[in-house]
Amino acid sequence: MSNALRIFESIRRPRLLIRTARIGVADYRRSTQLHRLLGASSLPAHGTALERLIEIEKDLEQRRTDCAASYSVSRHIEVLVAMMGEAQLLRASYTPVLVAG
Repeated sequence: MSNALRIFESIRRPRLLIRTARIGVADYRRSTQLHRLLGASSLPAHGTALERLIEIEKDLEQRRTDCAASYSVSRHIEVLVAMMGEAQLLRASYTPVLVAG
């Protein structure tokens, strides 16, 4: 498992944010949403994208807990949706290793 997945799985956020993001992940469109969130001209690998999204979400979480005027709940949910989508894609890309015994 990648380090980005371990970090992602350790993140704890309010239940309402997570529930809302889980609903949105069914409609996750990688090409559209990653371009908007990361501002990248080309799509990064799933692990790289997840790492960058984790950094963006970390900043949003800090703003949320600080009650900052610049905090956007819709942007936070959008980033959480992308994180969940990238984590699913990253897990799906792993090839199981069979060990002969």
